[in-house]
Amino acid sequence: MILINIGDELLIGQVVNTNAAFIGQQMALAGLEMDEVLTIGDAEEAIRNAIVSSFEKTDVILMTGGLGPTKDDITKKVVCDYYHRDLVIDEATLQAVTQRFADRGMALTETNRQQAAVPEGAVVLSNSLGTAPGLWIEEVGKVLIMLPGVPFEMEKLIKEEVLPRLQARRTDHHAIQYRVLQCTNITESGLSDLLEDYEKQLPENLSLAYLPKPGIIRLRLTGRGEDAAQLQQTLEAQFQLLKQAVGEYAFADEDKEMEEIVGQLLLKRGCRMATAESCTGGYIAHLVTSVPGSSRYFQGSVVSYSNEVKREILNVREDNLRKRGAVSEEVVSDMALNVMGLLDVDYAVATSGIAGPDGGTEEKPVGTVWVAVATPVRLVTHKFQFGKRMGRQQIIERAARAALNMLRIEIEKDIR
Repeated sequence: MILINIGDELLIGQVVNTNAAFIGQQMALAGLEMDEVLTIGDAEEAIRNAIVSSFEKTDVILMTGGLGPTKDDITKKVVCDYYHRDLVIDEATLQAVTQRFADRGMALTETNRQQAAVPEGAVVLSNSLGTAPGLWIEEVGKVLIMLPGVPFEMEKLIKEEVLPRLQARRTDHHAIQYRVLQCTNITESGLSDLLEDYEKQLPENLSLAYLPKPGIIRLRLTGRGEDAAQLQQTLEAQFQLLKQAVGEYAFADEDKEMEEIVGQLLLKRGCRMATAESCTGGYIAHLVTSVPGSSRYFQGSVVSYSNEVKREILNVREDNLRKRGAVSEEVVSDMALNVMGLLDVDYAVATSGIAGPDGGTEEKPVGTVWVAVATPVRLVTHKFQFGKRMGRQQIIERAARAALNMLRIEIEKDIR
């Protein structure tokens, strides 16, 4: 299978191509292999060439983008030219589009009416979240699937329409399975050295991939085989060996974000948390509140970027600010303990550091971050040196995830 993402905005970086990541993940979960991913612009020749060259290598092409009502959305026209078919109005789609505009109190224009125009003979995949339907064209054993580029519309169509159809037409029983182990507090090269002997003994049908992002490395163990049950048994045995080899650096044996894991632990304990953030500027609170249901355990945050806010809102001691500086163990300790009382929570996280690119000193270079975690019975602090080469945003992200990991460790201590 080859995925073709269409859109000038993807090529120039105006929009991040999250569609490719979602589709790749969903296909892998369904045991369907993606051979190639292409990103092309809204140009007739580029779209046609991508279709022609892709069908030389695969029997299934999945395309996203270019199905909207504007003049730069030309995917349907190019596909009609390729198959030598006409565009025809699909009455069911037209009724749905008409009703959608009526519900908004808007008149249907001719441009909007063309959303219901589909290549003759195409199977229409109903899009309940938008006006552009998905389309499925199958000819001489080859399938072309066209989906809207709007992520939430595409995602629903993938799950409810595309995957069931792709599964139904499968003739092979080749199984693909994978497990994910998440690690932190170790570099990618350090982890590779640690796992050198483990990788040497892996069976030929299993492979290990390193997927790093700021502060976290995902290890994906993938297996392929004809016998799904036997593959699962082999994969599970090797995954347990992987966990043993990684040891203390592993924090989750499932593909969940750190903030999700922390949330689950807080719910398990029936506890609440808050943050007091300086250098991370509310990024920890952003991560925590990105999890649905976080209102059950997240009370709030004080973004104390200035010393004035640290003093006046968080009651950080002036003596600590003057003698130790804002980036110090003493200050983050005050921040964590005082926000815990201020917002009446069980756990609190505080950060103060130098994200750069300026502001560092010889004693406290760019990338220095102090983190404090306050619990019902103890206060834990740690100084991180992330280095100035990472850049400001990476330092902020690494600091936020390191802080959440410290919180995770402390909550797990209280659960044991």
